[in-house]
Amino acid sequence: MLIGYERVSTQDQTLNLQKDALEKIGCTKIFTDTISGAATERKGLEEALTYLREGDTLVVWRLDRLGCSLKHLIDTISILNHRNIGFKSITENIDTTTSGGKLIFHVFGALAEFERDLIRERTQAGLQAARARGRFGGRPKAESLNTPKKLAMAQVLYNDKSNSIADICKTLHVSRATLYRYVKTRQNVGETAP
Repeated sequence: MLIGYERVSTQDQTLNLQKDALEKIGCTKIFTDTISGAATERKGLEEALTYLREGDTLVVWRLDRLGCSLKHLIDTISILNHRNIGFKSITENIDTTTSGGKLIFHVFGALAEFERDLIRERTQAGLQAARARGRFGGRPKAESLNTPKKLAMAQVLYNDKSNSIADICKTLHVSRATLYRYVKTRQNVGETAP
């Protein structure tokens, strides 16, 4: 059974072209999404994947209607293959129920893996070059209440209820979490002044 999936990014776009192509090829049921391809949750696609049974074929008008990236596309097709479900793209004339279609997706998979390896190698080379120049990655150290003077100022500002927490944090250049952690620690110790 041929099951169709169509998607447009906005309400202003129309599904007519995709719908006509899917019906012409013989899709008995068509699932729809009106959402960006980059969205991780696509209800129509999830319903289509749930509806598909072994031996069915998922049909799309074009590859970009299904996958938001090459990796996402390959992952989705792999899931279909493991469930013995075919995939067909009308515009690109790809059909994984044929040996030629399977070959194309193996090539896509190899290219995606090659791309991931290149990105990993470039990242490692960049990190090594930065370390050689004395630079180390990671999150920069945040301001903290690490001096007695700053601790005393924090306590005085906090005790004065006319000061808002946002103003105190801005004045001391600390986050709310840092301020509250200091105040909580001071209260647990039972101290009211530094």
